[in-house]
Amino acid sequence: MIDNRTLTKKIQQLEAENGELKDRVEELSDFIENGALPLHWVDSSGIITWANQAELNTLGYRADEYIGHSITKFHADKAVIEDILSRLLNNETLTNYPARLLCKDGTIKYVLINSNVLHKGGEFVHTRCFTRDVTAIVEEQFKRNELLQEYELSEARLKMAIEAANLGIWEWNKKNNQVFWSAESKKILGLQEEDLTLAGVDRFLNAIAPEDRARVERELDLAMADGSEHRYDVTYRIRRIDNQELRWIRCQGLVEFDSYDRAKSITGTMLDVTDAKQADIKRAELAAIIDSSYDAVVGKSLEGIISSWNNSAQRMFGFEASEMIGESILKIYPEDLLQEKSIFMERVKAGERVEQYETKLLTKDGRLLDVSLTLSPIHDSEGNFIGVSKIARDITEKKREEQRKNDFVSMVSHELKTPLSTIMTYAQLLSKRAADEPKDFVLQAATKIDHQAKKMKALIKDFLELAKMDDGKTSLHTETFNLNTLITEVLADISPLTRRYTVELHMPEAVNLRADREKIGQVLINLISNATKYAPDSEKIKVGFTKSEGKVTIFVQDFGIGISETDQKRLFERFYRVDNPPGYHVAGFGIGLYIVSEILNDHGSRIQVESTLGKGSLFYFELNTEN
Repeated sequence: MIDNRTLTKKIQQLEAENGELKDRVEELSDFIENGALPLHWVDSSGIITWANQAELNTLGYRADEYIGHSITKFHADKAVIEDILSRLLNNETLTNYPARLLCKDGTIKYVLINSNVLHKGGEFVHTRCFTRDVTAIVEEQFKRNELLQEYELSEARLKMAIEAANLGIWEWNKKNNQVFWSAESKKILGLQEEDLTLAGVDRFLNAIAPEDRARVERELDLAMADGSEHRYDVTYRIRRIDNQELRWIRCQGLVEFDSYDRAKSITGTMLDVTDAKQADIKRAELAAIIDSSYDAVVGKSLEGIISSWNNSAQRMFGFEASEMIGESILKIYPEDLLQEKSIFMERVKAGERVEQYETKLLTKDGRLLDVSLTLSPIHDSEGNFIGVSKIARDITEKKREEQRKNDFVSMVSHELKTPLSTIMTYAQLLSKRAADEPKDFVLQAATKIDHQAKKMKALIKDFLELAKMDDGKTSLHTETFNLNTLITEVLADISPLTRRYTVELHMPEAVNLRADREKIGQVLINLISNATKYAPDSEKIKVGFTKSEGKVTIFVQDFGIGISETDQKRLFERFYRVDNPPGYHVAGFGIGLYIVSEILNDHGSRIQVESTLGKGSLFYFELNTEN
């Protein structure tokens, strides 16, 4: 048996060990919770069940914003996290798996993930996931790749320049003021073959373009000054001695001094850089053209990393160059079009230029933009495929125009068919029943036929006017006429449309105009017809004019459904139609107000509108009077 003393001693020993173990557990917990290495757990459903402070600090989230949420929410690439979870569910161990995580501030963290699964009794408990932030390394790699590409391009240009031009050698003996030119230097300067011996420096200086001479002499003096680097490197223009052709040359030299630190001679090289200068000018012009181009011009590497992003790309997609250069082109591709992108990329890799294929790309605010893409391969000097040039043209308006044209064709078919059917029906009835029917029926049928025929006539007249405008064949036939009489005639012609309204006329005095009477009448017919269409529940329409200081303002006002500010901005575009409010159906092709606008433009005037939803619209325009 164990005596009490031994038992007490044993208990004290166990308590001491337990306290020590508790301290070690607390230290270990603190180490994990507050350690520098980010760590989190994810259950089998992909929900984050725990994360240490380093993990939260790395991504910038609070615990309640991170823990309890799906891990997919914090991954920039859906396919990557799906692959990670699939592998872990298959009991794989992940080592240095690359991924991109979304920070709270919207930035991207490039990380390497090491993870495996804790199982208990064969059941999945949670993953043990360590995250290592390698953003700085990846970004440095992006920069290194860009610099490497730039270096490769520069090296290719330099190689071509060396192959295209030979260096000339020259030496200037300052003591006797003579210069020796190599044969290649002579060719560059345009010296004759018999001058291959010494030639004075003054002859060379006189060949320098006058606007560059002072700069060349100043650089020479600086190179030969005491305490200078004694190096000479100047690019300037000369007039060739043989034919006065203007050329750009680059001269480089090294000054040699005597024992008294006096400049003794300069030995150097000469290179005709005219082609390079012109290429620089062309590149600058091309860069300016690309920067001011209406189309988005984007360059990307073989891996799809964006290397250039012009101003139009920024305007079109909403991303600034700083947000896109170094990022994947997938940033602007919808997921459901990735396969289509891959197909076209394979064609480009095969050396094919893919022209103007229509697709949709994502803007910064999440909109899908209709674009026409042209993809061209970029090759280095050795013909190696090193990237892709992408030109994107916004065809949103083109798509809208196509839709408007399709709608227009449908409307034309419907709107012309309706009055024609009415005319034919009443004509057949008149033919069959004229002898038996009373006069009032005949009169009613004839009135219907007349009304529908005039409607068709007006529609056809609008179409013909539109066709003339498209062909540039419209012209004004100006004459002097009385505005009061014209308004009265127009109201009489369209009286079937205005019969149910009280037309309030405002013609305070007689006014004569010098204009195209028929076309101004057409403007009034369109405006008054619109007033009847868009005020079905109103009882009156106002038509008239006001006169002031040699000008007359002609107006048509209705008290109907009104026009929204958004629609007012596009009201006078060709084929544009205002959406009908619920319960209303207003027929039309969207060309009447366009024709009104064009007619008034030809008269040096413009149509204006003031409108409030639910209260009606006021259309008006101004013309010069003759009295």
